[in-house]
Amino acid sequence: MFELIFLGTSASAPSPRRSLPALVVKHNEYRFLVDCGEGTQRQILQSGIGFKRLNHILLTHGHLDHILGLGGLLSTLLRWETIDSLDIYGGKSTLERVQDLLYGVVLRGARPPMPLELHPIRPGVFIEQDDFRISAFPVQHRGPDCLGYLFEEKGRRPFLPEAAEALGVPPGPLRRSLVEGQAVTLPDGRRVEPDQVLGEFRPGTRLAVIGDVGETASLVEVCRGVDALVVEATYLEPEADMARQFSHLTARQAAELAQQAGVGQLFLTHLSRRYRDKEVAQEAQTCFENTIVARDFDSFIVKREE
Repeated sequence: MFELIFLGTSASAPSPRRSLPALVVKHNEYRFLVDCGEGTQRQILQSGIGFKRLNHILLTHGHLDHILGLGGLLSTLLRWETIDSLDIYGGKSTLERVQDLLYGVVLRGARPPMPLELHPIRPGVFIEQDDFRISAFPVQHRGPDCLGYLFEEKGRRPFLPEAAEALGVPPGPLRRSLVEGQAVTLPDGRRVEPDQVLGEFRPGTRLAVIGDVGETASLVEVCRGVDALVVEATYLEPEADMARQFSHLTARQAAELAQQAGVGQLFLTHLSRRYRDKEVAQEAQTCFENTIVARDFDSFIVKREE
């Protein structure tokens, strides 16, 4: 299961109701900030989630509306020192711009208040924990090193306590070994195999997050079957030529991607203030009904349907 907290959902410039791009993805004790538009530190405070454990930042690309908030965020942390470390991930050219912003403008020779690491990444898995992984994949936008991110829970076979009870497996280390796939021997000498106490394999929840992007053909397979897709919808179809010129999507194009990839749910963000939410939703839902137009501070649970 993942939780989405939208901190900024505007495109290019803020509006009275929408801040610049920023999204928090939560999984158990982990919290990931995807992009950090100007004013993100205020959005974090206003949302009530705070800065604790918000020490992984994933950047989709290096345009200023997606990274400029890093300066304010680091400036806030210089005064509060609320996190133990800060790891920022992105393409090489993106991080070169971040390096200039943080070390050339904010710090200017001072030391960061915490260990600060910039991690250039390429497409593929770059974070892997016991129960989930995060991988990057390339997207086409203006400029190099633009990335999307795939969050994946690892599949598992659920433990069946009633089966273990019937076999006389006591709670504790023996059950733990069975969950880990190891056969055990009971005190009376009987051998119990994992298959006897584990249910059918259940795939984990999968979430794709895409920032600015100008085409979708290359994204269908990487998004195939995800439980939720977060993607931009900067324009509507009457301005499709403008969308193409600036390498963005219309709401219909985003919905067509969701339909072609067979995703569970579509969340639209990076919205131009020239449109009303209702207009964006209507255009997308004619193609993909399960579409939500995200607003600042919206929160959603993403989980796999049983």
